Amino acid sequence: MATFIPLTDVRDARGQLVRRAIASPMAPGPVVDTRSRPLADLRISVTDRCNFRCVYCMPKDVFGRDYPFLPHDALLTFEEITRVARVFVGLGVRKLRLTGGEPLLRRKIERLVEMLRALGDDLDITLTTNGALLARKARDLRAAGLSRVTVSLDSLDDATFRAMNDVDFPVDKVLEGIDAAADAGLAPLKINMVVKRGMNEASIVPMAARFRGTGHIVRFIEYMDVGATNGWRMDDVVPAREIVSRIDAAMPLVDADPNYRGEVAERWAYADGGGEIGVIASVTQAFCRDCTRARLSTEGKLYTCLFANEGFDLREVIRSGGDDGALQRAVAAIWRQRGDRYSEIRTENTSRESKVEMSYIGG
Repeated sequence: MATFIPLTDVRDARGQLVRRAIASPMAPGPVVDTRSRPLADLRISVTDRCNFRCVYCMPKDVFGRDYPFLPHDALLTFEEITRVARVFVGLGVRKLRLTGGEPLLRRKIERLVEMLRALGDDLDITLTTNGALLARKARDLRAAGLSRVTVSLDSLDDATFRAMNDVDFPVDKVLEGIDAAADAGLAPLKINMVVKRGMNEASIVPMAARFRGTGHIVRFIEYMDVGATNGWRMDDVVPAREIVSRIDAAMPLVDADPNYRGEVAERWAYADGGGEIGVIASVTQAFCRDCTRARLSTEGKLYTCLFANEGFDLREVIRSGGDDGALQRAVAAIWRQRGDRYSEIRTENTSRESKVEMSYIGG
């Protein structure tokens, strides 16, 4: 039976609805939500800023020069992030992923990696980046204890890639970062490609071919209705079945079993043994039933779904003097009452509802 906690709805500085959690006398330990989904994965946004303006995430007409990004003192410190992560580990989380915005923009990010690694040698600590700064950061990140890295790369065609990142950044620099990460020992990498109809679907097969046989795994992601600023339409979605069909026609594929419960990507292996690809089909093949992920925003709000429109204010618990026990009980109670299943109930109408931006809580 789910246990509920008192909640106070308030508006933050941006006018977003925030649900403030109040700790309850609940024992810590592994937790499951109302649909029996365990808490296993925490995604930590370390900044809301990014040096790209990707059209599906931070369109330039919204995130322009005058956009009110968070001031530094609003962000969780590395010590606060580590404290929250320690609480989540105590509740069963074994995977920590650093996101943004662009996480490599956060100064001394390798110090945070080092602090998180101290929480356990067995933790899977990963980072998702656009790759622009990866070549210069890869060795330090690995030395600090980072397990792996995921790079967002939406096309190998330079003109297409520059158009999608909308800051005229060249694809060769991202490929250089991928090579540097592999050389530093952060392999195999995952390469994420968001596929948007009319923009980069012609890049699907070349992307698969480029990384086939390298050990890296390309994951093709259906264009999703995250946030409210990317102008999402169902017509812009290239369905997973079309993505797989295009690749299979050029390089035959066979179905592969998932690696673990809650894996977001449907796995496909090359029939000749040349590696594998993944397809993330949140739009056409909802996987809410196995979602084990929580998301922590850069200013300390906990979101239990990528498509949420409200968060729970953990920073208030931290900065008002609550101890680790209070924080752990609050997190456990939030997860136990979780019932999110947005992708299963998505319609054209719900897709237009206000939701938190992906750049704010990470992908």
